[in-house]
Amino acid sequence: MKLISYRKSEAIAAYSFILPAFILLLIFILNPMFQSLITSFYDVNLISDDKSLVGTANYTNLLSDMDFYSSLGHSFYFGLLVLPIQTAVALGLALLVKKHFRGVGIFRMIYFVPFVISMSVASSIFKMIYNKDSGLMNAILSGFGFPSLDFLSNPSIAMLGVALLGTWKSMGFFMIVFLAGLNNIPDDLYESAQIDGAGPIRRFISITLPLLKKVMTFVVIITTMDALKIFIPVYVMMEGGGPAGSTRTAAYFIYNTAFQKMDMGYASASAFIFFIIILIISLIQLRVLRSDVEY
Repeated sequence: MKLISYRKSEAIAAYSFILPAFILLLIFILNPMFQSLITSFYDVNLISDDKSLVGTANYTNLLSDMDFYSSLGHSFYFGLLVLPIQTAVALGLALLVKKHFRGVGIFRMIYFVPFVISMSVASSIFKMIYNKDSGLMNAILSGFGFPSLDFLSNPSIAMLGVALLGTWKSMGFFMIVFLAGLNNIPDDLYESAQIDGAGPIRRFISITLPLLKKVMTFVVIITTMDALKIFIPVYVMMEGGGPAGSTRTAAYFIYNTAFQKMDMGYASASAFIFFIIILIISLIQLRVLRSDVEY
């Protein structure tokens, strides 16, 4: 009897801790999503009271909207650029700052600082750095005799400039995530492998990577979702998807449709299609990268 009452009290305590977060989730996430889903079946203009039911017309129109497909392509291209670069850089930094040497804490702080900077501020800074005539980047390149790069007006490399900003901004957070995973790997495994004659590269491939697979799964999924949802650098640094629409991502397409074209119903439909695409990609990644390896 005491055991049952103890379990009930534990369950009540657990639900009490969960309830405030669930209420906030319900009010600020689930309810707006539900309202947006309803809106996607209507023709809604933000600057008028006109609202008419159109059923699935918004969704069927999206299937033949080449601008929507183009924005999806730009989002996927950005994701393919950022995912391997950011993951490799974050893991490399984690391996570097895991070593114990004087001042390692300062390096960890320096690498993490970009993550706490506002994306709007970072985008404004990089816009000045990328300036072809007076930017810091081209001043350094010209000093070493390299040709200047024009990320802000060259459509062929504009997305690369956004990817560099995204990598610089987020690498510190994922460095901390990888560092936590590295610190949980027992040192005995490395010592045993070293005694057996395994070198640093072999130890990294045979021990570090397999035991980091769960952490890697988290990093890959979160990086993919963040990359596909990229918006602020496109809006601030590239001034609305420029040059020539080469950085106009799906998130910017949704924003432009809702708040510039004032078509909230069509924007809501495109947002839900985009949400489903991201969900499917995340589930596939979770399935492919799942691991049963334990420490």
